[in-house]
Amino acid sequence: MASMHTSTIFFSSFSLCSSKRVNVNASIHVPRPNSALPKNNISIRSKLIEGLSTLTNSSLPLSLLENNDLSNSAISNSPTIQLHAILEAVSDRIEMHRNIGEQRQNWNNLLLNNINMITLTATTLTGVAAASGAVGSQLLALKLSSTLLFSAATCMLLVINKIQPSQLAEEQRNATRLFKQLWTQIQTKMSLGSLITEEDVESSMEKVLALDKAHPLPLLGAMLEKFPAEYEPAVWWPEKRREGNAAARKTMERNSSNGWSEELETELREVMEVMKRKDIEDYERLGNIALKINKSLAIAGPILSGIAAIGSAFVGNDDGLFSGIVPIMAGSMACAVNSLEHGGQIGMVFEMYRNCGGFFGMLGESIESTLEENDMEKRENGEIFEMKVAMMLGRSVLELRQVASCMDEFASKLF
Repeated sequence: MASMHTSTIFFSSFSLCSSKRVNVNASIHVPRPNSALPKNNISIRSKLIEGLSTLTNSSLPLSLLENNDLSNSAISNSPTIQLHAILEAVSDRIEMHRNIGEQRQNWNNLLLNNINMITLTATTLTGVAAASGAVGSQLLALKLSSTLLFSAATCMLLVINKIQPSQLAEEQRNATRLFKQLWTQIQTKMSLGSLITEEDVESSMEKVLALDKAHPLPLLGAMLEKFPAEYEPAVWWPEKRREGNAAARKTMERNSSNGWSEELETELREVMEVMKRKDIEDYERLGNIALKINKSLAIAGPILSGIAAIGSAFVGNDDGLFSGIVPIMAGSMACAVNSLEHGGQIGMVFEMYRNCGGFFGMLGESIESTLEENDMEKRENGEIFEMKVAMMLGRSVLELRQVASCMDEFASKLF
């Protein structure tokens, strides 16, 4: 009886398992090759289509997107794609300015060394002609060689003093840094995931064009004036469009909107006054000094080498030793002046002062335009803006708040 009961249980279990297996197999559905996508893929695809429709900010037909035709004119004209194109242009400009900056620095080194070698060689030949007592064809050869070398050095000095290669190299270094800064700003805007608008594209384009104007690549026709009448700070940012007036701004609610408060605005205005009173005036003074020194050296170098060229032509006419003193001294002084001007890179120092003055001008204009914005929500967050200003001036936020109380201290610790 026990064996019969066991057999009954076994066959019952087997029958139950078989029936369940049949049910499971019956529930499996093998899709046909041309069947529709599963529901979860359809939902993902619909979300992707909806996102692309929002990205293009246009009334693009949904059927066109469902056909995967993503290369149409509506998508290619979207602000995001345009900003990508501007980003590529900025990257290309970074490389161009870096390469040209290295080239112009090589110009400065090579021209400086070559002119000094030519000047010293001509000076040596003049000394040999005056001290050796050579006559006839030997004296003529020495005089002619030294005169030609001095003349060549004078012409080269006129060219190098006109273009100022050290200043050109500094311009390209500044342009490379500023284009890298712009590249980072665009990348940050795109990586934050916020919606890119036509205003963002236009603003980025204006910044690129302003940098192109402030740091031109060609030498002929577009080169910046190397010896202006007076010092002027560099300007590499587009002009701000200001709207609204102070009266309307005063009537607004001032209770800590978007991180802004009355105390923060007062603090930033005091920082602007300190920059104008101390930093900008100091760089203007230093820039004018560097400009005057550079002008004096640029004039003195060719004059001295020209005097040496003329004097070397008269060596040996009367007293050879006496007649050789003038070209030898003039040639030696021309070499020293050239080394001081281009070896010391006085033009680069002047450009550095221009760039520093422009930095404070840009920062002051940024603060002023932000404070003149009527709508608090359109401003950058006040706390973040304060931190940015503090970092740009090389200070902590606490030190920035104490700047106005220190009458004799400069606003910037960085420059």
